[in-house]
Amino acid sequence: MKQLLASLFLLLGFVPVSYGQSKLIFDTDLGGDVDDLGALAMLHHFIDKGECELLGIMCWSTEQYAVSAIDAVNRYYEHPAIPIGTRKGETHHEGWCYSKPICDQFEYQLDHAGAQDATMLYRKILAEAENKSVVIVTVGPLKNIENLLDSKGDAISSWSGKKLIKRKVKEFVVMGGQFPAGKDEWNFNGDMPGVTQRVIQQLKVPITFLGFELGQAIKTGEVFNQIDKQTPLYVGSLHFSNHAPWMEAQRTGNIIDNSTFDQTAVLYAVRGGVGTYWERVEDGKCVPDEKGGNTWVNSKRSKHSYLKLIKDTEEMALLIEALMLGDF
Repeated sequence: MKQLLASLFLLLGFVPVSYGQSKLIFDTDLGGDVDDLGALAMLHHFIDKGECELLGIMCWSTEQYAVSAIDAVNRYYEHPAIPIGTRKGETHHEGWCYSKPICDQFEYQLDHAGAQDATMLYRKILAEAENKSVVIVTVGPLKNIENLLDSKGDAISSWSGKKLIKRKVKEFVVMGGQFPAGKDEWNFNGDMPGVTQRVIQQLKVPITFLGFELGQAIKTGEVFNQIDKQTPLYVGSLHFSNHAPWMEAQRTGNIIDNSTFDQTAVLYAVRGGVGTYWERVEDGKCVPDEKGGNTWVNSKRSKHSYLKLIKDTEEMALLIEALMLGDF
């Protein structure tokens, strides 16, 4: 099967595009949309292929089982030592979230209370990193990044969060917004007015945006009906398909295709692919508003860029499904 897929991808013009082993921090709101789960599966397979070093996973969600589900997925893929940080706060439980079903079926040892504070873990990882060596991939709202930017010098490092980012981060890869313009996108809103606006204004390192329009055009997941049912991808995807409120009109009782937002960010962060999968739009900057909208405006001095898809959407779906399953 893997040889057939590899041959097919070569015929379609897909070749692995990599800049070496990426050193990543993955900031996720896992538990809501199932694309976070698919992106995390991709990262674990990239680790196994030697393409990625995952320095840490930061959880934006305060849903009761989100941290435990991340720990369960890490253990399933045999990478239990990856540190997990979370945005601290009072937890809540959402029955439609797929985090608890994953925890019900797979081993975990960590919960929200036991996870490290995301700001402190960010500071520790960045303080220990080489200059301009870390790529931060955000696939959820940006509150963890705002908290890091606001952090002051401490026992971990005398540098502020802003200085740590400026010295240690090579690039931010941000799944969020809509390009060239849009409004009310979840990752730029997150029921936290103004957070994205404040973060984007303060970041002084290169930012590559992968907008809502990319993932909306690429549909993946139905193939998971054919995989081992005792896998987090199957369990999470099935629960999401049958319980996520916004999927109600499409329900069939099986796993159904879903938009592929976060997987695009992980694919770019690890394998690049500008000129192969994407076109990079530069000479402008992303200007967010307070309510989850954004506009792209001309700017020759900006370090912002966004990606436009140049591959056929069905071909991209095939590739990303294979990457989620570890087949390419």
